[in-house]
Amino acid sequence: MVNYKDLGLVNTREMFAKAIKGGYAIPAFNFNNMEQMQAIIQAASETKSPVILQVSKGARQYANGTLLRYMAEGAVEYAKELGWEHPEIVLHLDHGDAFETCKSCIDLGFSSVMIDGSHLPYEENVALTKKVVEYAHQFDVTVEGELGVLAGVEDEVSSDHHTYTNPEEVIDFATRTGCDSLAISIGTSHGAYKFTPEQCHVDPQTGRLVPPPLAFDVLDAVMEKLPGFPIVLHGSSSVPQDEVDTINKYGGALKAAIGIPEEQLRKAAKSAVCKINIDSDSRLAMTAAVREVFATKPAEFDPRKYLGPARENMKKLYIHKIKNVLGSDGKAAN
Repeated sequence: MVNYKDLGLVNTREMFAKAIKGGYAIPAFNFNNMEQMQAIIQAASETKSPVILQVSKGARQYANGTLLRYMAEGAVEYAKELGWEHPEIVLHLDHGDAFETCKSCIDLGFSSVMIDGSHLPYEENVALTKKVVEYAHQFDVTVEGELGVLAGVEDEVSSDHHTYTNPEEVIDFATRTGCDSLAISIGTSHGAYKFTPEQCHVDPQTGRLVPPPLAFDVLDAVMEKLPGFPIVLHGSSSVPQDEVDTINKYGGALKAAIGIPEEQLRKAAKSAVCKINIDSDSRLAMTAAVREVFATKPAEFDPRKYLGPARENMKKLYIHKIKNVLGSDGKAAN
């Protein structure tokens, strides 16, 4: 059993309380490898933003859960080397699908876990979430539950339809499970293909597809039922079109890739939404930089020469999100 506090990590409780009060959201960035982790920590350290390092089930399978835990421990020390004396870094399990998965992460030193029972019947979701909460809270680990289903595909999470969160269920769910935060469904989606062209309209000035608006009425109703309770948005990548264009310019085939407009995320961040998950945008930034090097320097074979630019491009993206979308810059202790 490893306690996250011994690794220099923090949980989300105080972090979320400050975010709700301050009208901003904490960035939750997924990582799978060293370059992503470096870019996240560099961006958070430079902007003094609290940050959540997210690990999906797929990332644990790809990179090994033990290695990812040690990378997170290293991230804390790395942040200190960069001049962030008291880093506010959470190591979070994204979309835990079973009690055993959550327990394994808690025992390895994660400071926060998500148990996603949203695909289960309501009472089963309550029972599973409560079981995880009871185990996690023994070690002061915070727990995120989920009500509602997001469409899209990302790693092992997949659904072909939305089911908006029912505001009438949130009080009962939060009370009976004891969860510390709640992921809800208001129209965000997993992956880079969040909407079909038929769901969008074309901007006459740019010719680009514009997605339908998020269901802020559902968010408002949830906030009315649970005032001051931490709300989480999954599937909140904006799918930057400049990165998509770069990928396609250098041999990619991302057609009709479209995300959540940043102005809608800015609006959400000023509400009780205090954690916004971003994964696909990082993948796009990394892929765009790698493709450009491969296309413009075909003789290059040193991984540092294409992963280095990829790391820089991801860092630029993370700083943009922190400063211009989530508003979390300068909110962490020095």
